Order: sequence, then structure tokens, then C-alpha cells
Amino acid sequence: MRPSLPMLLRLGALALLAVFITQPQWFEPVFRPLTEGNAPAIYHRASLLSLTLSHLRTVAIATAAAGALALALAILVTRPFGAEFLPLSRMLVNIGQTFPPVAVLALAVPAVGFGETPTLIALFLYGLLPIFESALTGLTTLPAPVVEAAKGVGMTGWQRLIRVELPLALPVILSGIRLSVVISLATATIGSTVAAKTLGEVIIAGLLSNNLAFVLQGGLVVAMLAVLIYDMLGGLERLAARRTRRMAQQAR
Repeated sequence: MRPSLPMLLRLGALALLAVFITQPQWFEPVFRPLTEGNAPAIYHRASLLSLTLSHLRTVAIATAAAGALALALAILVTRPFGAEFLPLSRMLVNIGQTFPPVAVLALAVPAVGFGETPTLIALFLYGLLPIFESALTGLTTLPAPVVEAAKGVGMTGWQRLIRVELPLALPVILSGIRLSVVISLATATIGSTVAAKTLGEVIIAGLLSNNLAFVLQGGLVVAMLAVLIYDMLGGLERLAARRTRRMAQQAR
């Protein structure tokens, strides 16, 4: 089967990004018109590849931690014994939205110092709400026939959760994770203001030196990462949705 045009575009974008972050000097003629005087056209204080990998690592750790806590809270408040904790859980996950990431960084640095840790704290708090709300929605809007069928075959509460409820809620949960990841990819750039190794280092260097080429390089890599990862997670979400529909049809 021949690949579709959207697939070719995705592969082309991924290949272009890979070439750019590994061999940025090849693109110097493209960025040279954006510089003034003898300013460098390509950021060279650190490799774009190492900054990209560090950026992705920070986002992955923060999203995994936020996802684990948000999902645990969503499971807790959708059980009969934990329903009363819903207001408290909502208040907890809303902390990240109450304080801007810059404010979280300012509060975290005196406590944990400069580097990656304050950035992880900010991204963790900022990523809780979308994952919690999507998990809560997914677990409270399950197809009734499937849940009843699981009860009818004698599954325990934990068996229903692991084998039925979480797989059925997975597409909605993934939509929250997708949103959280994209937000974190953009927000992580401010981590460079507290000495975290992210692509924000390139953008900040460009702003400080009035070098538009640097700003564009950092911004383009972050934007392409966001688009590609958003698209990839969207594909996983669609696959999970098809599996959920099959489960619902079998239950009928």
C-alpha cells in the first residue's frame, strides 16, 4: 500500500528536523540574512541535538510524573470510597493553573536551586489539570453495557478497572496527555532562565544578542517537536478509540 500524502509530509518533517538538529551548519545560508554584522547565523554554544534531547527528557519526566498522580487521583475519586475527595483533588490539580510557570520557578529556585529541578516542578504542576480532567471524564462516561457485562462475568472492582475501565477510558486519557505534552514542550523553554538545559537557551541567547536567527532556530525546533508529537499521540488516540468501539460492540 502506497503511503498517503499526510504520511509523506509527516515523514518529511521528521527527516528535516533530524537533519537540522544534527547538522545545523548546513542551514547557515538560510539563517544568514536574519543576522546583523558578523553575528553567527547558527547557535554554537551547545549542540542543538543535546539541547533537544534534554528538552524532551525534561518534558517526558514531568509528564510521566503528572500523569501518574493525575490518573491515581482520577481513579480514587471515581471509586465509591473516594468520591468525597473530588473537591480536594480538583483544588490540588488546579494549583499549576493558579500560579504561572514563571512564578513557580521563582518560588522553586530558592528551595531546590538552579537547574532542571525547578523546571520539572513547574511542568509537573502545569500538566496535572488536563490529564486529571480527561481521566475523570473517561472514567465517568464509560459505556454502561460493557461495565455491566464485566460485572456479570464476576470481575472484581480492580479487575474491572484494569481490564475494562482503563482500556475504555484510554482514548480520552490520551487526549489529556497530548494536551499536557504540547503545553509542556512550549513552557519548558522558560526553564533556561534558571539554567535548565532546554531549547529556550537558544531563544534567550537570540533575544539577548538581538539575533533573530537564534530565536527562529529555537522556536522552529520547539514548534516542529510539538506538531510531530501531537500528531503521533493523536494517532495513538485514534487506535485506542477503535479498540474501545470494538469492545463496546462485543459487549452488545
